[in-house]
Order: sequence, then C-alpha cells, then structure tokens
Amino acid sequence: MKLTFLGASRNVTGSCTLLETGKRRILVDCGYFQERKFQERNWADFPVEPSSVDVILMTHAHLDHCGLLPRLVAQGFKGHIMATDASTDIISIILRDSARIQQEDMRQKQKRHEKQGREPKFGYDPLYTVDDAENAITLLQGVQYQTPVDLYEGITATWYEAGHILGAASIRIEIEEDGKSKSFIFSGDIGRTEMPFLRDPVTPPGADVVVLESTYGDRTHAPKEDIPGQLADIINDTHKRGGNLVIPSFAVERTQDLFYHFSELLYAKRIPSTMVFLDSPMAVRVTEVFRRHKDLFDNETIALLESGNHPLNFPGLKMSRTRSQSKALNQIKGTICIIAGSGMCTGGRIKHHLLSNISREQSTILFVGYQAEGTLGRHILSGPEEVRILGQMCPIKARIAQINGFSGHADKTELETWIHSLDPQPKKILLNHGESSVATGFAQSLAADFNLDSYAPTYQETLEF
Repeated sequence: MKLTFLGASRNVTGSCTLLETGKRRILVDCGYFQERKFQERNWADFPVEPSSVDVILMTHAHLDHCGLLPRLVAQGFKGHIMATDASTDIISIILRDSARIQQEDMRQKQKRHEKQGREPKFGYDPLYTVDDAENAITLLQGVQYQTPVDLYEGITATWYEAGHILGAASIRIEIEEDGKSKSFIFSGDIGRTEMPFLRDPVTPPGADVVVLESTYGDRTHAPKEDIPGQLADIINDTHKRGGNLVIPSFAVERTQDLFYHFSELLYAKRIPSTMVFLDSPMAVRVTEVFRRHKDLFDNETIALLESGNHPLNFPGLKMSRTRSQSKALNQIKGTICIIAGSGMCTGGRIKHHLLSNISREQSTILFVGYQAEGTLGRHILSGPEEVRILGQMCPIKARIAQINGFSGHADKTELETWIHSLDPQPKKILLNHGESSVATGFAQSLAADFNLDSYAPTYQETLEF
C-alpha cells in the first residue's frame, strides 16, 4: 500500500492524496492551488493517469479541496466522486462558480494583456470550462455520516463529522488485501468546538496511519475571542468615518458565520441599521443549502430558529446576484457592508470592491479567514503602501482589519486533543495542509512531546506501508 502526496504538502492549498493498494487507486480530495508560487501546478498534467483512478473521496467542499475535479474529469477520470450529501450540494455550486470565474478572468486577462502588449504563460484557454464542471458534477454521489460504504471488495470508507464547514468530514478507510489489513484516516480540515451553526467534530475510531491537517499547528487561538465585540467596534468605527466595510469572505461557512454575528448584533442593537450586501452568487446559493440542511445545525442555532431570529434572514440583508447589481454597489460611498468572494482575494467580485475602496481612508477592509502565503489577501495584510489590483497600482489608505476568531480550523492544542482521542493511537502521523515551517515544526513537536511517529511529506513524495 502506498500514499502519494499530490497537494497541500508543506503548503496549505491543493489538497490531494493518492492511496494505492495492489488493485485500486483511491484519491482523497482534488484541490485547487491558491498560493501564487504554486499555481502552475493547476495547469500541469495529473501525475498519474486520471482514468486509472478508481474513485475520489471528498472530505469537504472548499475550493482548495475540490477545485481541480473538473480538470481531472476532462483528462479522463470516470469514477464516482463521493462526499456527504451537504458537501455534494456545495461542491456542485463551487465548481460551477469556479468554472465561470475561470472563463471570465481569462477574458479580462486577455483584454489587459492585449492593451499592455504582454503574453500569457498558459495561453488564453481557461483552466476548465462550465461544461467540464457539469461533467464532474454528474459523478457526485452522496453518503451519510458514520455509515460505512463498501467501495470495493475488502475496502470500506466511513465519513465522520469534522465541524469545519457544513458537510465537512474526516474519512476512515479500512483495507484488507492478500491477507493483510491496514487502516487510514484522512482528517480533512478539522473544525473547532462551539462554532456557529455546526455541531462539534466527531473523532473517528483510531487507525494505523493518520493524514492530519496542520494549518494552525504552530499556534493556539486566543481563548474565547470576542468576535461580536470586535465586529461591532469595526462596524461602528466605519459608520463614524462614513466609509464602506468590505469583507473578502469564503462563500462556505465564513459568510454564514458573518450573518450569524451580524444578526446577533442587530437584534441586540449594538450596531446601527446597516445594509449588508452579499455580492456573491455562489455564496447566495450556498446560503440556500444551509437553509435546506438544518438537520446538521447545532442546538444553539436550532433554538435561534425556533425563536424567530433567523441568522440567515435578518433586516437589511440583500442578495446581489447580477453583474449590474454588483457594479452599482461601487457607486455607494457609505455606509454599507459588502461581503464578496473570493476569501483570499485571488479572484471574483471582491477585487472590484477592493479597487473602489482600498484607497479611501473612510473605508475598512476586514479579513475574517485564513490568507495563504502568496495570495493577494496575505499581501494586503503584510502592510504594503500600495498593491496591484486588476492591473492597477492602488495606494492603501483604507483601514485594514482582521478578526482571527472566525477561523474554522482547529489550533495546535485542539489538533493534539483530536489525535489523543483516537483509539487505538496511530502508528504513523503524516502532516499536510500547512505551510512548510508549520507542518514540519508540528511533526517535530508531536514526536518530541508525545512520542508520536510524525512526518510532513513533500510534494509528490510516495510512502510505502
């Protein structure tokens, strides 16, 4: 049995791991690389023949875990793509939106390059098209939490609630072949306890080998960070200055978490009445998925629904669906809140809103999610005096703010607790989904402090078991 790490190996995005037995090839996740220095990998041919992969198992629906599915299907993959029911709903939305953005961004890039006399590195064909996304969507197959699925003779997979986003899971795979057995856990992205909407993570039974995320393997989150208080301060300050509040946000979970806190503050009259525009067709559709999967909500959210204070339908919330509606928002100078994707500012409508607001000292740009190394969001947070957006150099005069408590990733202590709750304890822990220094440092920490055999594999490294 072999594991080959095809993404999120000493980096954060592009999650993709190949599990090979003597007879089968199983892919866990197939994510898009978002860090600038790794984006060439999105265009490369898949390291193994796509038609030789038997099945793809998805941990959850974030782009860095599912965003290359259409490209893999276009290159020949024809098997099932299995995920929880909520994840299949969200993956469908994300792939369609990603394909549309790929096509739109390429058209805009061609116009800019022709004006500037520049040549593209990968041509003007998009990474994949809407048709490619639709072909991938037809292969999606839903599964239930904690219900074993017999993939093939001697191979069973079970999905366990991970608490990261709606539908997110850790996957445990049991394999019996030629009289030998081995078990693997792919943690996916592990969430935190007591987060809006979601039930807490469920720890699977132990396994021989655990592939564990390490996004925050070098730090602990501030204890019980006052997210509503910080958000209220930022909203009130922006109101006083007469500017707009622009929030780059992931369409899945972070946007809905924002709604939860906005509604809480409005009902408590801690902020003035504020028009909140969700300028993301994808996030609008994802919010509808949330409304359909109320069975996955935690008890606190269910109590809110029963009280009539729906966190996804509060006064002042407006959905911006069309391009003309999006453009009209940039004629409003204050004060409104604009929530738009992408969450790391790598594409989509957020770039246009940044262009209109980042040089206005009255406005605020608020980051509420992880910003991977090499992304525009990470660059803005690093404090430059100016930044390039859509080919234009823009001086940064707006207030740049960040609330870390929104993170949907477990921190170092929470990851250690998750590992220690596995029974039996793993024989090998492999760290992925973390920046190089973080993943390797966390592996060393687990080995030194807890005597766990831990290692952070490199890109395309193969390990045999």
